[in-house]
This record gives sequence, C-alpha cells and structure tokens, in this order.
Amino acid sequence: MAALGLLWAALLLPLSVSGLPTEEPTSGETAASSSPGHCRRCCDSEDPAVLADAAHVSSASPSTLPYVLPEVRPYINITILKGDKGDRGLLGSPGKLGREGPRGDRGPQGIKGAKGQAGSPGSPCQTRFSAFSVGRKTALHSSEGFQPLLFDTVFVNPDGHFDLAAGHFVAPLRGLYFFSLNVHSWNFKETYVHVVHNDKAAVILYAQPSDRSIMQSQSVMLALAPGDRVWARLFKRERENAVYSDDIDTYITFSGHLIKPEDD
Repeated sequence: MAALGLLWAALLLPLSVSGLPTEEPTSGETAASSSPGHCRRCCDSEDPAVLADAAHVSSASPSTLPYVLPEVRPYINITILKGDKGDRGLLGSPGKLGREGPRGDRGPQGIKGAKGQAGSPGSPCQTRFSAFSVGRKTALHSSEGFQPLLFDTVFVNPDGHFDLAAGHFVAPLRGLYFFSLNVHSWNFKETYVHVVHNDKAAVILYAQPSDRSIMQSQSVMLALAPGDRVWARLFKRERENAVYSDDIDTYITFSGHLIKPEDD
C-alpha cells in the first residue's frame, strides 16, 4: 500500500505544481484571470470589450448550447471501382428452335419487273393434225379373194398422209383416228367390204343382194401408231361381190382424221 501511495503522489505532483484548475472557472475567476498579473494566451484579444464578451459566453452553461450533428454524405468514386472492359467471350451453342409463329398478313403486291430476254428458238412444231377424204367414180367387181379398193378423186389430203396409188392412209403420229366408208350397192349383187388396219380387218360393210341398189356406210375409231396403215378391200364369197359408181357422180367415199394425239 505504501508503494501504491507513492505512485499516485508521483502522478498528481505535476498537476499541483502547474496550478491547473480541477473545476470550471466562474465568471469572476475568468475576469480575474484576464486582469494584469494573471496568465493568458497569446492569441487572446487585448480589447476589454472582447474580453468581457468572451467571459460572458464562457459563463453560460454548456448544457444550454445547441449541438448540431454533422451531416455525413457517403461518396463512392465509381471510376475507381470500375475495371477495364474484358475480352469477348466464346460463342455459345445454338438454342432450341422456337415455336412457329402465326402466319402474317399478305404483303402488298410488288412492282412489275423488267421484261426478260427472249428465249432461244424452240424445236420445229410437230404435226398435230391429219385428215383426208377421197372418192371413186368407177364401179368395181371383185374377182379372186381380196381386192384393194382404190380411189381416183381427192377431196382433202393436205399433208399427203393418204397414199392414192396404194389406197392406204398412213398415220403420222400416235393417237386416236376416226374413219368412215360409204359405198353404193349393185342390183342383185352382194356388197362385202372390209376396213383394214394394217393386215387385219377391223370392221365389215355388208349389203345383201337386192333388186334395188342402196347406199351403205360404216365407221370406226382406231388407235394408231406412227406408220400404221388403214385401207379398204372387197371380199368375194359364193356370190358375186361389187360396188356401184359412174363417171358423173361419186358414190364411193373414204374419209378419216385425227381426233386426239396420245401426248395431249
């Protein structure tokens, strides 16, 4: 305890020597300290009025003075925190295909484009039609077996598809054709004529023997290939076979034409 008392005495000794007050001075003491013979600060004013005002202010109670809290405004410098721009990242994988959206409205009609260049010349046009019509002004009697029916008068044969010398029509292209044969029978004689496709009879024109002559006709539609032949012939049976005509009128006619090409 004696050592502790010595320590406190050593700490308090400077204060007692320097004469520092342990309590706040009163106004009288403040005024007394400002009088001659007392200590003062070198920065204090020597004006008595200023000294009096200072003494009056210091005499006021500290609890009566307002205390204003300082306003704190935080400030962050963004330029310090923001770093440099990084490098571009790698391209990611494509995403899933989205749903198909609704169909949009039809847009306005565009302007008319410029006229295009003329195309190259095409191949020559193929024949798309065929027709003939021929007649005979001479009567004909059959003799042995089959006898071709030849013609001596041409009504229509624009492309020469009917061979007048052979009595044959030659098909120029594949398609459907129509043919018609008209003859005049002879009194008391049989009339028996075939319309032949190549070498096979397609249809028969027939009239029985009679005491009067009549006009007989036959028609047929055939599907022909290019080069097929169509013609007429007489056939002799047990009775005499004949067709009638004269030099004035044409009683025997044979006609045909293309109805529809196959590639149409």
